[in-house]
Amino acid sequence: MSESSTQRPRRVPPYRLAASELAHEIRSGMYDDRPFPSESELTARFDMARMTIRRALEVLRDQGLIETRWGKGSRVVPPEEREHQGDETTEPRPASE
Repeated sequence: MSESSTQRPRRVPPYRLAASELAHEIRSGMYDDRPFPSESELTARFDMARMTIRRALEVLRDQGLIETRWGKGSRVVPPEEREHQGDETTEPRPASE
């Protein structure tokens, strides 16, 4: 008998793992006194494709933790300027239809 999809454990997507770890580091103040890593640095650190890292960064932007400017990279939004506080999930917002 074959295993149905409801019986298989759900695997967490890699971008969510990276986003969760980075969100924890941001909230702990790790980047308060130093720049946020570039996409290239994050791809090497997490050993993930650039598109996977971009998706993780999108989650962080949706949570209000970082801002990204084309050609400048990402910066951490200071805690007092963040729209969202607390431990939000790393779920991306659903795409509007």
